[in-house]
Amino acid sequence: MAGGDDVTPAAAGGQPRRLSHNELEMARQYSETSARIDTAIEKKKAGKKPTAAEATSDLKKEMEMWEHKVSVEELERKLNTNVANGLSKEDHKTRLERDGPNLLSPPKVKPWWYKLLMQFLNFFALLLQVASIMSFVGYALDQSSPDNLYLGIVLYVVVIITALFTFMQEFKSEKTMEKFANFLPPQTVARRGGMASQVEASSLVVGDVIEVKLGDKIPADIRLVENAKLKVDNSSLTGESEPQKRTVECTDENPLETKNLAFFGTLAVDGTAVGVVVNTGDRTVFGRIAGLAAGSDAQATTLQLEIHRFVIIISAVAITLGLIFLVIGFVKGTDIIDNLIFVIGIIVANVPEGLLATVTVSLTLTAKRMAKKNVLVKKLECVETLGSTTTICSDKTGTLTQNRMTIVHAVTDMQIHTTKTATQESSFDFDSPTFQNLFLLACVCAKAKFDATDLAENPNKSIDDRQVNGDASEAGILKFTEKLSPVMPIREKNPQVATIPFNSANKFMVTINKDSTRSDGGLRLCMKGAPERVLDRCSNIMIDGAAREMTETDKATINERLQTLMEGGERVLGFAQLALDVEAYPATFEFDTENPNFPVEGLTFVGLLALLDPPRESVPSSIKTCQTAGVQVIMVTGDHPATAKSIAKQVNIIHDPTAEDVAKERGVAVSDVDPTTVKAIVVPGSQIRDLDESDWDRVLAHEQIVFARTSPQQKLIIVENCQRLAKIVAVTGDGVNDSPALKRANIGVAMGIAGSDVSKEAADMILLDDNFSSIVSGIEEGRLIFDNLKKSIAYTLSSNIPEISPFLAFILTGIPQPLTTVLILCIDLGTDMLPAISLAYEKAESDIMLREPRNAAVDRLVTRRLISFSYLQIGVTQAAAGFMVYLIVFQDYGIATSLLPGLDDDRLYAAKADESKRWLYTHLVRPRGESVEREWFDQGSDSRLRPFFTSAQPLFIQQTEQQFGRLLPGKEDNTDRPNNAQFNNMVKIIQSITNLEPCLEYQCDIAGVSQTNNPSCYTQDGPVFLTGINNLQPNTNAGQCFELWSREQQSKVLRRAQTAFFISIIQVQWADVLICKTRYLSLFQQGFFSNLVLNTGLLEETLLGALLVYVPFLHGPFGTQPLRVVHWLPALPFVVIIFTYDETRKFLLRLGKTKGNKFGMWLYDNTYW
Repeated sequence: MAGGDDVTPAAAGGQPRRLSHNELEMARQYSETSARIDTAIEKKKAGKKPTAAEATSDLKKEMEMWEHKVSVEELERKLNTNVANGLSKEDHKTRLERDGPNLLSPPKVKPWWYKLLMQFLNFFALLLQVASIMSFVGYALDQSSPDNLYLGIVLYVVVIITALFTFMQEFKSEKTMEKFANFLPPQTVARRGGMASQVEASSLVVGDVIEVKLGDKIPADIRLVENAKLKVDNSSLTGESEPQKRTVECTDENPLETKNLAFFGTLAVDGTAVGVVVNTGDRTVFGRIAGLAAGSDAQATTLQLEIHRFVIIISAVAITLGLIFLVIGFVKGTDIIDNLIFVIGIIVANVPEGLLATVTVSLTLTAKRMAKKNVLVKKLECVETLGSTTTICSDKTGTLTQNRMTIVHAVTDMQIHTTKTATQESSFDFDSPTFQNLFLLACVCAKAKFDATDLAENPNKSIDDRQVNGDASEAGILKFTEKLSPVMPIREKNPQVATIPFNSANKFMVTINKDSTRSDGGLRLCMKGAPERVLDRCSNIMIDGAAREMTETDKATINERLQTLMEGGERVLGFAQLALDVEAYPATFEFDTENPNFPVEGLTFVGLLALLDPPRESVPSSIKTCQTAGVQVIMVTGDHPATAKSIAKQVNIIHDPTAEDVAKERGVAVSDVDPTTVKAIVVPGSQIRDLDESDWDRVLAHEQIVFARTSPQQKLIIVENCQRLAKIVAVTGDGVNDSPALKRANIGVAMGIAGSDVSKEAADMILLDDNFSSIVSGIEEGRLIFDNLKKSIAYTLSSNIPEISPFLAFILTGIPQPLTTVLILCIDLGTDMLPAISLAYEKAESDIMLREPRNAAVDRLVTRRLISFSYLQIGVTQAAAGFMVYLIVFQDYGIATSLLPGLDDDRLYAAKADESKRWLYTHLVRPRGESVEREWFDQGSDSRLRPFFTSAQPLFIQQTEQQFGRLLPGKEDNTDRPNNAQFNNMVKIIQSITNLEPCLEYQCDIAGVSQTNNPSCYTQDGPVFLTGINNLQPNTNAGQCFELWSREQQSKVLRRAQTAFFISIIQVQWADVLICKTRYLSLFQQGFFSNLVLNTGLLEETLLGALLVYVPFLHGPFGTQPLRVVHWLPALPFVVIIFTYDETRKFLLRLGKTKGNKFGMWLYDNTYW
């Protein structure tokens, strides 16, 4: 199929599962290897010699696997091991030292330098690097000013710093997750020195004997020596999801095809077995093939997709604006280099260079916070998906409950008896014949054992505290029976001959044991399981130690007792037995547990044992929190409906009556209760198979839902129907039966302690302490990540308007450029960076778990409302502050606001190129007064000047120069008179055109006598000397006058105005970062200074701004100038305006949300970002 994907059937009732590229490659290599081995075997049988290539390849080693072909006895002899006792501790130690640990060589990971290099190749970094190269090209073409060189250097420094920062944060996050993953070393049960105990899978060696049970991940290649209906999921090797049966006998010479081998990495999905380890680590089949199929693929998470979408949007806006203004610049005839620099400015102003760093910091912080809460997240971005969760389908046992099963009641002779616990005394008679039978069944119809190592190391440990290898129910039964009488001697006297393991389809377990109570050596069939399943297979009942036929009254009484126990939230198991006829079933009889050739019906019902697994203390409040947050918690359990309902009530999943409760209370039939008035429902698995789509819609419309007695297929169907209704589903579980649903869910959550290897493999997240409350923390963390990224983006984007608008104003109105590209970079990567990142440290708003879950289809990372907020509301206000300060600075230095439009149309103001530098003159109402007109001494700009350049006019010499560099005044020796004749002529020309005197002192010689500030100077033939240009003395006789602006004066005023614009953005960003701390709550509720990193960011951006303004050696590279203190003040009212506006907006939208205020609701709908 396209893209190399394939589809294999999923578990029954599920959707086809798409295999990843890596799984397909593993399956292909497995298939090819198996085919090569088959060919080689055929050649060997035909007497053909292998080719040289085959003889020297690793295939030879694969072909030489012999362990599957020999008998168990020969296997023991050749591997020097013993199936019953395993290896000795000394032998194990020697082999471990020789062969090394049972670990696969770690996959090749991309080296750190490659990851660092990739930081330079993300889209934002490439944009900035292109801009940097363009700046260097601009400088190479015109070296008259170093500004382009500085810009290029700053851009590249920005790229380097951002890349290093992001790389370091990702590196920290990876290390945190690696360290965290090591909290869960794989465990297995191994027989060593005659004892079975839990060991780390990495310690296994060839010859070790291990016990495999349903839910385990096979820890090494093993040859099966005992088998009880073991089925393995080989999909990790073969790509086939259908479980494969295993046997003890060899079924194929090809080791990859025989059924008496189970391979490392495959999953035990049914039954139990005992196997001898034949390969470990890289020598396993999986290890060999994994090397051939190296590679991995990754699916983008919702967070990655959101960020990618944002990058596309912003980049498209940046490039589109840049191209538009590039065209406008060409149309206006702007110099190509200047035009390119403007485009760079537009792009840089739009690109939020700090976004990726902020995302990385957010995820790193989340990793640390989740680590503290004992949550292992396989892919950190999945936490955000958990934040969007609308429905949690939770298993009961071990997730909502403590998974510490304790026998609290026993039913024998149809009477309920208590057992001894911390809160009650026992009421049963141990010597009662019926109880003796129940006790025996509880002892022998089981697989659980006390851990041998734990017993050896802690011989005095109480029975309740002992470690048990087995599931929670069997552990509870084992501890109960052990307190009454040691179990192992009883099992030794009544050993198991055959076993049908418990599975989720049958819901019972059958063992056939030798019966020590029978003198004829006969066998006893023992059954344990769901009471209704056991009762269905019984035709007799034991009363006072004797069996008699079971009547309908007996069944009704038992069901009544059963209901009583289950309504108390107890898990109840039924026990039955059958004495097998010794002639029909002698000790040598071959029992077939796959297709039973022995009776499993017509049994004698013996009694019930009821276990109580109390809810975890934190679960009720956690579920309450989920419900308040708009997250529905659905219980999906294999327990009886009555037990499930009782626990559901205890943990707050159900707190309203069901239809059955209402019917019972009213004394009517359930069918007479209007289902639309009922909020709670308990659905048994037996009804699920009959539900159609409309039935599912009706069931899932209930607020409080419990599914009981469900099968794996039904759990899967439940998840799929929830997803069909557009719910974001998280599934929690710990058993093999949970794995299909865990895989299908939007996010699967497995239990670290009680969870099976299969469920952990299927899950996206593992709770190391099995605490459901950690899911609530995960939901909050997921919402917090999204919230804080929104806040950071809202803060970052708001400065785009005051950064872009100066370029727009310059292009559209011709005012001198209010902000430079270098200063934009100083904002984006200097003053704004730390405050933007600091929002990742912002604590959750107090209402974060009171909101409805995020609708992923509508509530995107960047929405219309967020753009409106950042650009049109806050951004425009910030731009207004910048322009006001810019205009005030020009006004204060003598250029009125009215003179600014068009002032830089011809790129003459503070021009960098020598050929573009000109003198500017302005008309003042009085010296140091307001300017009312302005003009350039440039014949291209002022046609009135052309006659003076064409020929010598009366009273003037011919003007030949207009470039500023050639019109420098100079100075005569011992006087302040300028000695540049062209400069002196220029002053006289300006006076004649404007009919105004200079605002500075001037002199001339009339009849050999020096005259100062005499208007007659302009009517005589000689030069006029503007002495004030050198001595700065004013023209004391002037009324209206003209003032000359040198290129240096133009530059200083412009740089001061640009610096003031830059500082104003810093000031309004103070208010912006504070209002972005919350999306809904008042800042007074959240706390002004609760975020220490943000406080540091505010201080950092202010100090950095001050350094750029007042440190002299920074003025050149960054284009800044010192500001008067008064020029820090005009932006402050805008700080107050922004803060007041947003607090008012949030107050009104809270009013709309809580009180129904119409204007508030409108605000909420249109401005809540």
